[in-house]
Amino acid sequence: MRTAAHHARVGKRQIRTAPNAYETTHLEKGYVEGKALRAKVPRESHAEYEPARRGRDPLQMLERSSEGRMPELIPLRYGRMMQTPFSFYRGAAAIMAHDLSTTPVSGIRVQACGDCHLLNFGGFATPERKIIFDINDFDETLPGPWEWDLKRLATSFVVAGQNNGFKAKESREAALACVRSYRSDMAKYATMRALRVWYATIDVDEALATIGETERRRSAEKEVRKAIARSTPDQAFPKLTELKHGELVIKDIPPLIFHLQDATAKEFIARIEAAFRAYRETLPDERRVLLDRYELVDVAAKVVGVGSVGTRCAVLLMMAGKDDPLFLQVKEARASVLEPYAGKSVYKNRGQRVVVGQRLMQSASDIFLGWTRTENGDFYVRQLRDAKIKPLVETQTPAVMLDYGTLCGRALARTHAKTGDAARIAGYVGKSDVFDEAIAEFAVAYADQNERDHRALLEAVGEGRIAAEMER
Repeated sequence: MRTAAHHARVGKRQIRTAPNAYETTHLEKGYVEGKALRAKVPRESHAEYEPARRGRDPLQMLERSSEGRMPELIPLRYGRMMQTPFSFYRGAAAIMAHDLSTTPVSGIRVQACGDCHLLNFGGFATPERKIIFDINDFDETLPGPWEWDLKRLATSFVVAGQNNGFKAKESREAALACVRSYRSDMAKYATMRALRVWYATIDVDEALATIGETERRRSAEKEVRKAIARSTPDQAFPKLTELKHGELVIKDIPPLIFHLQDATAKEFIARIEAAFRAYRETLPDERRVLLDRYELVDVAAKVVGVGSVGTRCAVLLMMAGKDDPLFLQVKEARASVLEPYAGKSVYKNRGQRVVVGQRLMQSASDIFLGWTRTENGDFYVRQLRDAKIKPLVETQTPAVMLDYGTLCGRALARTHAKTGDAARIAGYVGKSDVFDEAIAEFAVAYADQNERDHRALLEAVGEGRIAAEMER
């Protein structure tokens, strides 16, 4: 005969095992919430792009994005953007940010890159000197919709494929592979524990394994070995320095690296030294101990990539001994192109915005990463050329670009999972290819818009509205 105590025990077991709100896991809850967002923002709606609305002036937006840059370098910026629709795309993050702000979003936010295209991914050395694959440009980073990064990245594959002379289907397939791997990896990250997501990395060996073409994989492996060999500053030392009048200085490599003229040089160096002292205070105490082993020896101006041409940038040569160099890059941080549409940064110093964003998004960041300010603006500081490996997109075949699209999609998923809600994003995109196809359609449509905008720049230069200077 069953006793009252027995029934009480059974009752307790029933209470514990019955489904209730407390037993719903974050994954289940997030997935359900994400899936519910499809009712308001159908996945198919991401294919939509309204071309060239009335009043949209890409040249005006381009000119606004040049405000505050060094006037003498602005024609060089336009000269670089003129070369191809792909080079235009790289410099037109402000234009696309405006256009993305009119597209559907689910409402889920992450720490967005803001300038997410395939050349802003690559390999670099971690503090432990391990080579990993990740996003490596954060000038525009800001919290914002995750879709904006994915749409800009997918479109970059279509534009790059067109630039390489691929068939339309081949370019679209690369974009599709990118989105598909993003969706697949996001589903995996949604099931992981928080710390495992935080520590996740894409090792370079893992990245190389995705390259299907044997010859191309061997070529990439060779590039990695070279990068590892130059992963310490002393490898760049002979190439970037020279003796001048008995003193060690940074070598002039015009128009990319150069010393300012005497009248301007003293003021420039004084500003850099003051900014350097402020930068030092942003480092953790143990990193200051390391930095203090070095002495500032020389400073030179530097011209940076397409999107940043005209911003103030400098290279610092630091020495801890005769053959013990450290190269630091000081780079101007401007307002993110996303701010008019995603909201202002919570950080008063724009350099801090970049640094915090980079630390959040990367699986491992530069130990000398910090920020500072001068009367000319906000800046961030990082090591120069720390074993960076850039993809040679112009030489990629359709098959290699497909593999590379898969890899970039994986890296972006890792970043968004780390800084956002992977379960909600996974629930929203789902398990089918509906979302993948929609983004691929958008990418093709926006690549056409980018080509129209590029033609508009060429016409403006031809008519004399915009001054452009081609590099020799």
